[in-house]
Amino acid sequence: MLSGPEVTMTDRKDPTRSRKCPGAGNGREGHAPRRASKMAEVGEVTEGCRLPVLRRNQDNEDEWPLAEILSVKDISGRKLFYVHYIDFNKRLDEWVTHDRLDLKKIQFPKKEAKTPTKNGLPGSRPGSPEREVRKTLDLSLQPASTPASGKTLPIPVQITLRFNLPKEREAVPGEPDQPLSSSSCVQPNHRTTKRKVEVVSPATPVPASTETTQASVFPQNGSARRAVAAQPGRKRKSNCLGTDEDSQDSSDGIPSAPRMTGSLVSDRSHDDIITRMKNIECIELGRHRLKPWYFSPYPQELTTLPVLYLCEFCLKYVKSLKCLQRHLTKCDLRHPPGNEIYRKGTISFFEIDGRKNKSYSQNLCLLAKCFLDHKTLYYDTDPFLFYVMTEYDCKGFHIVGYFSKEKESTEDYNVACILTLPPYQRRGYGKLLIEFSYELSKVEGKTGTPEKPLSDLGLLSYRSYWSQTILEILMNLKSETGERPQITINEISEITSIKKEDVISTLQYLNLINYYKGQYILTLSEDIVDGHERAMLKRILRIDSKCLHFTPKDWSKRGKW
Repeated sequence: MLSGPEVTMTDRKDPTRSRKCPGAGNGREGHAPRRASKMAEVGEVTEGCRLPVLRRNQDNEDEWPLAEILSVKDISGRKLFYVHYIDFNKRLDEWVTHDRLDLKKIQFPKKEAKTPTKNGLPGSRPGSPEREVRKTLDLSLQPASTPASGKTLPIPVQITLRFNLPKEREAVPGEPDQPLSSSSCVQPNHRTTKRKVEVVSPATPVPASTETTQASVFPQNGSARRAVAAQPGRKRKSNCLGTDEDSQDSSDGIPSAPRMTGSLVSDRSHDDIITRMKNIECIELGRHRLKPWYFSPYPQELTTLPVLYLCEFCLKYVKSLKCLQRHLTKCDLRHPPGNEIYRKGTISFFEIDGRKNKSYSQNLCLLAKCFLDHKTLYYDTDPFLFYVMTEYDCKGFHIVGYFSKEKESTEDYNVACILTLPPYQRRGYGKLLIEFSYELSKVEGKTGTPEKPLSDLGLLSYRSYWSQTILEILMNLKSETGERPQITINEISEITSIKKEDVISTLQYLNLINYYKGQYILTLSEDIVDGHERAMLKRILRIDSKCLHFTPKDWSKRGKW
């Protein structure tokens, strides 16, 4: 999980006003709304019920979003209800008291005829109607790697960068007097120069499968801009929630053979009421106390504790502070196990082999699962390498974040899971992790891409990193011969180690590509240039390749495992 803006709850109308409750009377099956004239009793509220719940948003204002009751418990005669706010991230789920429930607008679950379980799994119950519909849609999505047969997309290969001076505008053969668009228009009184990147070789077609879709990498929203001049026959796939085809687990959830691939994509096929609820109240890690966002399969006897204590160096979990203090007298680690391959200032990176350091790797995965909901946790860590970023002080090397990658990836993944711990988020460490993963790819001589789907915060960080890295190259292009400097998409990919599909999708997301008279023209507007310069001033933490001491291994030889 990476640094990014805090979760923003969308504003909703007060349910006390005259309106129709979400999910009520709109054709959704599974919940029968009770008439508002008759208030339900607290004892009637059971698992599966939906009703508005009072909460405070980020503006410290009261709101009543619709929520689903996932669990009910009784503590000393006081009932508590675990609620999931519909259409919002699961990390906002919480336990609430009955005085925060709007019992006038309760929606009772529809009674099931016979089958109280789902998929034949014990301990499961039928999911909510919206959840089942979404699962059906998710399973029907095409994988990102599936090629679109018969579809080709003419993607520019060679581009040139041209500077248009405000006073002496360079003449282009065949260019009309009117500008292509408002973003490429140059006014004489502008204080800065306008920059154009022009594609001069549109003849090389690229299969549509090479385009990582904007829907999968950059989901469309109200603020996103569409790419200009979409070509006929272009096929845009959506696969941000695709199923995991690399998993070698059997249908009953028991591994049929040792895993030789490392895909961690969660297919949600075994998601039940237990894993939908947070099971750890609080984690103490060094000088920080963390409130988990999601379920993590720690031992059952530890889930009832008010605080779970972790050693910040070996990540071993214990049940009490006294046990932790006793453990610290015997634990001689002051840094993650493995090799330190990077150090600059107080920042260090350690490379950890999942086969040689299984205990640490498993504990790291358990901790990371508290903040990653879209990945599956395996205790078989052999196929993975873990790169842990730490911050050094007089007491030792304190974990800040990490990313894992497969030793052998058939999909060119250079990241499987990536996470910045909450106390260190919004401080630039997320981009530093991403930059380090691509620095390793440069040493390996490969291009890489993160394993999809990305979390919401991870998506924001990758989108920002790709944009800044590509814009930095385009703005620094210079020509030694006095002609327009030229660069190709493949060259951008080789320089940055960013996969070509991610380069293309980033240019489309930034709305830099314009199609004109058989050529693709990339236009850098003043807003984009100014925004990029401001962002780079804030980006203080950077990876210094001179401080990296890393030798890649050939993991195809099983002897090195």
